[in-house]
Amino acid sequence: MSDASSPRGGMTKKVYLVGAGPGDPELITLKAKRLLEQADCVLYDHLAPAELLTLVPAKAERIYVGKKKSDHAMTQEEICELLVERGRLGINVVRLKGGDPFMFGRGGEEAEALVGAGILFEVVPGVTSPLGIAAYTGVPLTHRDHTSVVTFVTGHEVDKIDWNRTGLAETLVVFMGLSHFDQIAERILAAGRSPDTPAMAVRWGTRPNQDVLRGTLATLPKLIHERDLRPPATIIVGEVVGLRDKISWFEHLPLFGRRIVVTRTREQAGTLTRSLRSLGADVVELPTIEIQPAPDYTALDRAIAKLDAYDWLIFTSTNGVRYFLDRLDASALDLRAIRGRICAIGPATREALERFHLKVDVMAEQYVAEGLLAALSGYELKGSRVLIARAAVARDTLPVELTQRGAHVEVVEAYRTVPPEDLAARAAALLARRPDWITFTSSSTVRNLVNAAGAEALQNVRTASIGPITSATLRELGVPVTIEAAEFTVPGLIEAILQAERAV
Repeated sequence: MSDASSPRGGMTKKVYLVGAGPGDPELITLKAKRLLEQADCVLYDHLAPAELLTLVPAKAERIYVGKKKSDHAMTQEEICELLVERGRLGINVVRLKGGDPFMFGRGGEEAEALVGAGILFEVVPGVTSPLGIAAYTGVPLTHRDHTSVVTFVTGHEVDKIDWNRTGLAETLVVFMGLSHFDQIAERILAAGRSPDTPAMAVRWGTRPNQDVLRGTLATLPKLIHERDLRPPATIIVGEVVGLRDKISWFEHLPLFGRRIVVTRTREQAGTLTRSLRSLGADVVELPTIEIQPAPDYTALDRAIAKLDAYDWLIFTSTNGVRYFLDRLDASALDLRAIRGRICAIGPATREALERFHLKVDVMAEQYVAEGLLAALSGYELKGSRVLIARAAVARDTLPVELTQRGAHVEVVEAYRTVPPEDLAARAAALLARRPDWITFTSSSTVRNLVNAAGAEALQNVRTASIGPITSATLRELGVPVTIEAAEFTVPGLIEAILQAERAV
């Protein structure tokens, strides 16, 4: 059933059977991303990357319908009934399925149920796990010198497969066969396949915790038991497995397998999270800060009303830029009212201003208050009127020093930071898993996490600080600083972590 565009360019009200890909959340298709962002209801399974749920609107209904080996949240019949029920509501329903809906994903059964109920639906393909595994383990499923035939088979019910025929396929991919691979290997060997045929089992393929167990058709069953490898895992048998030593790349990324905690706000974590993941890290976002509007904008609105009177506008964060410009939009004025020079604490703040076509006159070389003061040292500030729009709680170094230089400084609250309500519980659960690194990008991230978890819980975890002010707060609260960025930026923080890992 084809999709006709809605009059406003949104998604047509129907049920979408969407492939979530093999595990790496960035392998989702653009179409799947758009549908998740516009969903009213999402039914997701155990293998769908949890990160994809962050794309779903906050008001949307989320229903877990995952099925593990011995733990089914719902039967397949119940899932089909639920899809039909939600589909009849005339809302946007996304059925998010690991891999591809039609590759051993039971998407065909769900589509049949929707057809039977007269519900409009669409299937959105996803990267199926063998394709992801092939890419991320260095084992191509086809290769001109080795194989031109690939066979996909489910190992869930061994007796239903003709292994005399299937087992001799040049490249054999076995889904859901880990628990029965002893029997499967026996039958393939009995069919005449060489016991020396390369074989491997891959758990959590394409993810930072990807686990690859390599052997031969004869040895892999024993290796699986010795490792106590658990589902979900995919098994590949064939000569192409031998290419892994030559062309694997994912596990050679510099931060592969390192669990790194990002404590920034959810809105600001994106750049750091994406950069770390591109280096192979298992990134866990633990927002220790929530950004909230100021409870009273009287002071900021009053300052905006006389904006042309200020000689300098100083911004010390991207959040300050955002909330200042939001209030400017809400006023009777616009950007034309700005007459003063603009000062930014660092490149991220400068970029936030430049997105609104505001030119930055002064930027600090060291991205802290002291750096800003140094950058302003060449300007005559006596008698100048300075506006600083920032968080409710911040260091007083900047306004105090500017006042001492003769400036008339007005500090107004543009936003405030508060710890999330569930921080203590989430922090305890995360620290119990012993992350390799915790990153801190401000004193607020430090104070909130220490208040929630206690300094003792951070004693045996490596800490990465974005700069000296953050480091000072860590030490003040009794937390050792493992590394400090030489450049007080997100790229500088990442480089510090990389240097520390290379030194190990």
